[in-house]
Amino acid sequence: MDGRPLPSIDAITAAASSDVVLLDVREFQEWMAGRAPSAIHIPMGEIVERIDEIDRTRRVVCICRSGNRSSRVTQYLLDQGFDAVNMTGGMNAWASAQLPMVNHAGNPGVVI
Repeated sequence: MDGRPLPSIDAITAAASSDVVLLDVREFQEWMAGRAPSAIHIPMGEIVERIDEIDRTRRVVCICRSGNRSSRVTQYLLDQGFDAVNMTGGMNAWASAQLPMVNHAGNPGVVI
């Protein structure tokens, strides 16, 4: 990191952005409990080996529960040449903003 602040986006702006990839980097159990409906899931520990699954032509919004894990993934993706931003507050902020969330069965989700 070169000392510049990490690019970030808030949950409401991320939800309203139509041409972004919402990349949820939480663990499987967290993902199953509740996620943004259009998000893709690649756990933080699998990013390196699954990086080719991420669309390089679109901005990537990295999401975790609070913004900590996703900040590390954001920095990694920036270092790999992606247009990546960290969603501040993570899924906790998403839930607080009362944005749509679904669980593994398509029902209303929760953040764990």
